Amino acid sequence: MTTTTLITGGAGFIGSHLCERLLIDNRFVICVDNLSSGSKRNIASLQDHSRFTFLNEDIRTLDTALLPRVDEIYHFASRASPVDFERHPIDIATTNSEGTRNLLEYAVDCDATFLYASTSEIYGDPEVHPQPESYTGNVTVQGPRSCYDEAKRYGETITDAYRREYGIDARVIRLFNVYGPRMRADDGRAIPTFIRQALTGDPITVYGDGTQTRSFCYVEDFIEGVMRLMSEDHVNHSAYNIGNDTEITINELATQIAELVDSRSEITYEPLPEDDPTRRQPDLTRITEETGWEPETSLDDGLSQTITYFNTVL
Repeated sequence: MTTTTLITGGAGFIGSHLCERLLIDNRFVICVDNLSSGSKRNIASLQDHSRFTFLNEDIRTLDTALLPRVDEIYHFASRASPVDFERHPIDIATTNSEGTRNLLEYAVDCDATFLYASTSEIYGDPEVHPQPESYTGNVTVQGPRSCYDEAKRYGETITDAYRREYGIDARVIRLFNVYGPRMRADDGRAIPTFIRQALTGDPITVYGDGTQTRSFCYVEDFIEGVMRLMSEDHVNHSAYNIGNDTEITINELATQIAELVDSRSEITYEPLPEDDPTRRQPDLTRITEETGWEPETSLDDGLSQTITYFNTVL
């Protein structure tokens, strides 16, 4: 019997790649997205697929009673761009709170496996390095990033509450800087911003002194990790880091992108935004031991494929 899967945020950068992978795996896929940050262009090639359905709906007001029974729910709906934190803080906070509860009620009704896409942002500006899932974080509850950080932390909390009270199979993943084709050029995150600036010859803007670090995971690796985790009949923990544990400074990233593009763009420096974390690197022990998953794509290869994509859309 073919599995039916609901994906929220399915027209977004990550969601659209997940839709493709699930269709390849012979699933029926219901993609829900209000297109606030997603785009129909990301799922254009899927629209005529016999097992694909797109619903232009907001998960906060989605009437789940009108939906068919599903076997799995992948909850990826949420603005995640730093430029949106100040523009749409209430939208972000309520999507991860009201929207998440609406979907959890639906999961209970369907007895569906529920996966909540959280974020490494729940660790805040970490004082433990690398960050294991047991680390509770160093966060600011009131600040420009808190609408996202704290909403994701709440999303994890209510997901776990439904697991405890109703016994649903609920799993949480914490994304660490996923990148690749279909990211928005105006996303505000480092990789799409640096690529856009390098391709157009504009100065590459580094915030702070550039010594802060990140760990970047190519989207195809990430999707493979998600699929491996969801294919497990039983998981031993409620939350799992998924990312690449190769750490790089922002200065190194800017230089690498400029070289790959063969750009003459100069690197310039601006003040570091408030609450911007100084280090970010996942401890992948938990997911590797339970699923055998490890990221395989080098940063050079992933950036090259991402640059090729941006060359076609800019």
